[in-house]
Amino acid sequence: MAKPYKDLRAKMSAGAQKRAEARANVLMQEMPLYELRQARQLSQEQLARELHVGQANVSKIERRTDVYISTLRSYVEAMGGELEITAKFSQGAVKIKQFETIDKKAGKPRRKTGA
Repeated sequence: MAKPYKDLRAKMSAGAQKRAEARANVLMQEMPLYELRQARQLSQEQLARELHVGQANVSKIERRTDVYISTLRSYVEAMGGELEITAKFSQGAVKIKQFETIDKKAGKPRRKTGA
């Protein structure tokens, strides 16, 4: 029978707990879309309602390795986030701001991540 994580963690040394926490923080910075959705405690059905698509479409987005930037932006925004695209070089990182357009409803600049 599986033991609750909190019980296992309580038996770990302080150093092991710190290493585990550091590793978890690294893993939380990089994850596939489906894990991000799960971490935000959303089901595919809930996200589909936010995106005004069927649940099968959310599943397809999560399985693809090549997604339109506009689709990815909508997915992230439906979870309450904001998509930023950054190019990283040995000299430093540069935020790409090419994907801005006019939001016709508000009359304000808005990031656009699709063609």
